[in-house]
Amino acid sequence: MNRISVKPTWVVENEAGTRLGSELFGMLSALHDTGKLTEAAARLGISYRHAWNLLEGWNGFFGVPLVRFERGKGTTLTMLGEKLLWAEQRASARLGPQMESLASELNLEINRLVATAASTIRVHASHGFAVARLPDLLRESSHIQLDLRYLGSVESLASLTRGECDLAGFHVPEGHLGTQALARYARWLQPAKQRLIHLVTRTQGLFVARGNPKGIHGLADLARDDITFVNRQKGAGTRLLLDQLLDDAGVDRDVIHGYRTEEFTHAAVAAFVASGMADVAFGVEPPARQFRLDFVPIAKEQYFLLTLVRTLERPEIRDLLTLLHGSAFEALVADLPGYAAPRAGEVTTIAEVFPDFDTVAAPG
Repeated sequence: MNRISVKPTWVVENEAGTRLGSELFGMLSALHDTGKLTEAAARLGISYRHAWNLLEGWNGFFGVPLVRFERGKGTTLTMLGEKLLWAEQRASARLGPQMESLASELNLEINRLVATAASTIRVHASHGFAVARLPDLLRESSHIQLDLRYLGSVESLASLTRGECDLAGFHVPEGHLGTQALARYARWLQPAKQRLIHLVTRTQGLFVARGNPKGIHGLADLARDDITFVNRQKGAGTRLLLDQLLDDAGVDRDVIHGYRTEEFTHAAVAAFVASGMADVAFGVEPPARQFRLDFVPIAKEQYFLLTLVRTLERPEIRDLLTLLHGSAFEALVADLPGYAAPRAGEVTTIAEVFPDFDTVAAPG
């Protein structure tokens, strides 16, 4: 069955009703990446002359140039060009997960109407680049419909407890910080009724500008007067991890400039740093590479899918586990920097992964 995807689209229009074509942001991105109009045109599959004419038209539309041509230095974006590109990247990064969730909901409803699939797996998960690959993994399995919706780790676990999903995605840092995180999740964990499915391990760290011009090497640097930070939203697993790390390092979050400035995805905070509006952010490595930022690794964590024991008996869940075990998922994760899938699809008890759970969960 054909699957619907939903993506945000910009409409750039002036008071006279003149509207720019859809090539604008693709051209700006290509010029930013290549620094040459010839290569940017080739990437977009258009002629050099057509690319030049587009730029001339856009310069006239805005009344100022979007690119700067310098002999011997190639082509660079002007401040306006950079801001336009940043605005588009930030919008895509911020709205992307919500659009994916909406598309999943629409596909599920269409599927119910045409009755082409026998079963649906409902996944509520903290946003991550590996869990986002699950639709691709299941695309060849026409009998399985995936309903993937992005929530924070805590919200996802609560959804499973309420019976609103089949799998809940959440992440836990390795080492002693994992015990602290477990204490926050304990109220939704029921060892006798639930099982953990290993998905991936991943590294979280600091996003800084290329070349790390401000010399940011650790969490203590976030408290410097000359550093501006951008944070994830409250309830996000990454925000919880950062708070744990700050407490562990003895860094007072109240002195961090920008601690209360929030964005809703890893990519959104990366876009913030790439724009120059912040010096540093915290998240997983792929968006740092996507936005050409440097990455300072800080902590390693495990990403799990939590489910009920009885849910594991469903044929579609068994098929999903088989796919996670296989080479297809390994290949999907291979190009994600900082990610690995050494135990993907392996089912374990909560006690096997967290032997101290009973102590952590005990009242008082």
